[in-house]
Amino acid sequence: MGLGQLASRALFRSTRLASSKPQLLLRRAIVSTPDLHNSGAAAAEAQPEPDLPKRNPVAGARVHFPNPDDVIEVFVDGYPVKIPKGMTVLQACEIAGVDIPRFCYHSRLSIAGNCRMCLVEVEKSPKPVASCAMPALPGMKIKTDTPLAKKAREGVMEFLLMNHPLDCPICDQGGECDLQDQSMAFGSDRGRFTEVKRSVVDKNLGPLVKTVMTRCIQCTRCVRFATEVAGVQDLGMLGRGSGEEIGTYVEKLMTSELSGNVIDICPVGALTSKPFAFKARNWELKGTESIDVTDAVGSNIRIDSRGPEVMRIVPRLNEDINEEWISDKTRFFYDGLKRQRLNDPMIRGADGRFKTVSWRDALAVVAEVIHQVKPEEIVGVAGKLSDAESMMALKDFLNTMGSNNIWCEGNGSNPNADLRSGYIMNTGINGLEKADVFLLVGTQPRTEAAMVNARIRKTVRATNAKVGYVGPPADFNYDHEHLGTGPETLTELSEGRHPFYSALSNAKNPAIIVGAGIFGRNDKDAIFSVIEKIAKNINAVRPDWNGLNVLLLNAAQAAALDLGLVPQSEKSIENAKFLYLMGADDENLDKLPNDAFVVYQGHHGDRGVYRANVILPASAFSEKEGTYANTEGCAQTTVPAVPTVGDARDDWKIIRALSEVAGVRLPYDSLSAIRSRISTVAPNLLNVDEREAAAFSTSSLRPEVKEKMDNSAPFGTAVENFYMTDSITRASKIMAQCSASLSKK
Repeated sequence: MGLGQLASRALFRSTRLASSKPQLLLRRAIVSTPDLHNSGAAAAEAQPEPDLPKRNPVAGARVHFPNPDDVIEVFVDGYPVKIPKGMTVLQACEIAGVDIPRFCYHSRLSIAGNCRMCLVEVEKSPKPVASCAMPALPGMKIKTDTPLAKKAREGVMEFLLMNHPLDCPICDQGGECDLQDQSMAFGSDRGRFTEVKRSVVDKNLGPLVKTVMTRCIQCTRCVRFATEVAGVQDLGMLGRGSGEEIGTYVEKLMTSELSGNVIDICPVGALTSKPFAFKARNWELKGTESIDVTDAVGSNIRIDSRGPEVMRIVPRLNEDINEEWISDKTRFFYDGLKRQRLNDPMIRGADGRFKTVSWRDALAVVAEVIHQVKPEEIVGVAGKLSDAESMMALKDFLNTMGSNNIWCEGNGSNPNADLRSGYIMNTGINGLEKADVFLLVGTQPRTEAAMVNARIRKTVRATNAKVGYVGPPADFNYDHEHLGTGPETLTELSEGRHPFYSALSNAKNPAIIVGAGIFGRNDKDAIFSVIEKIAKNINAVRPDWNGLNVLLLNAAQAAALDLGLVPQSEKSIENAKFLYLMGADDENLDKLPNDAFVVYQGHHGDRGVYRANVILPASAFSEKEGTYANTEGCAQTTVPAVPTVGDARDDWKIIRALSEVAGVRLPYDSLSAIRSRISTVAPNLLNVDEREAAAFSTSSLRPEVKEKMDNSAPFGTAVENFYMTDSITRASKIMAQCSASLSKK
């Protein structure tokens, strides 16, 4: 056999091998004879690219290169990775698709480097290095899977388990515990510790967080979260050596409105949910991705349910809205969903007592009464928790009956809904991080929108942004200047006479945040006119930056104004003979005529039912599909997590059925049809998970206001009790405990 045949056969065999096992072979560059004479050029040109399989970053990690000159290349297990300067070795490994075990490291907290679980081997380093605290350097060769790194992790895990109790069968963290997972993946199959394990006394952190401090591994995540994100100095590390433990410096409760987040970030079972204790295992639960409706932020949540009951609520990641935190009210109000619920349609009898009736009878009574009153005497009020579909249906129904007196709770009797920029947060929640000076007018974000407050605090810590506040004395968790309590301070700022005006005028991106509590004032137009004058003077509204914001209070407000729920008459309640309350419990009905007929459509027996003549049971947000717009104008949807209670129905379906009984049938029978109707009124509400910015600014288009501000009336507090703001939270036993023990007296 000739050499040519041998060569061709060898080539054929190599191609077959390459096609069958491509991952085992590397391409080999063939260098011709002339190139051998020019060895330098050949080395430069013929440097082969390593034929490595493409890796996906861990958990969808993304790299942003603000400056292309700052890009460096490191090698993780031989795989080249380009990262920006300043990244740690652990972050480089994540981008390379290698998951490094860790307990103390958290991407949103400062680096502690005290668990030592993330040890890796770095070339030319005499010993393993903690990857979370080591900055990556150009050309660094990182090895994550060597015998040395494995042995180091086994040793660290053995030390961590040395004093850890064998509580897994009775621990609420079981099944979603980082220590369980990592001891299985990286630990040894045996331990050498035979001494008596230490134990630690449990701490009382309040009605929300349960502590079993013997399980604590001193990762200090909770301490860093409380100090850096929540802004309270409640937790700290005490003692040294084996006597080291985490606790409060003095015997006190954890008073932050974000305290429940320590449950999520605790990698072991030391901090768990007190209301959820011993209720269910995580593998028994069905998770449903939904939206929080207790405030106007629209935090992304996951509702975990078992059968017909909501068992717990945990946050979902959304960088633009709530990052990965949620407020305590969002996390723990869920038990209100099963208390004081309205199950069946009811009619108030002649003796004043409610009697259960069928849907047919209840709707027939309402339809009969609504035809007996004049169109201008028909009034509708949408509640705080109403979705866009039901508000659209209610507006269409009352308009068909000849009435245009319909509005949403919290928007006041005469809201200005002409321009979206006049009632949404124009910078966006995420955009607040670009601001360098804040002016808060009549708003206390810590109680009105805890996640917006957390974003402001994050900005203040990162950039030392200044915060000026106009309103009643309030509790902030960041440095601020209290400029005044009433509208006269705004006049001083608009005329440039106030000392804080220099900070505003020198700011590159000033942000003014106006509280929605001002909507209820008689002089609101004059106040907004002065605020717009301030914004114009400090150049807060420009093509590249709109710093004039309104912080809404309720989940329904933005969608209601988008859909045009504006009453025709300011005195519609006083003249009403037929009042339709769709989940509206906080509307002041003192001026309502005694002979008025009141229909209450809602899911809880709250304040609204005391005056009602007919009750129509509706489904809560966790039981229906609905669209909500948050304070920045981003439309999001809820989906059913649990079945409806009793004989309750979706809000829009009730109104659709009532319209047919009343002889004015609405032209939609499905959710898609009603959304098609919404598209003709407010198409932005159909762009789900997208924030559509306002096209025009109010400062340039709002007509001149002639009325004067009422300087004698200082700004009030919009939210008196953070834990009880709507019908669901007022029905919650957990929120009642929080209100009793944590609210400032």
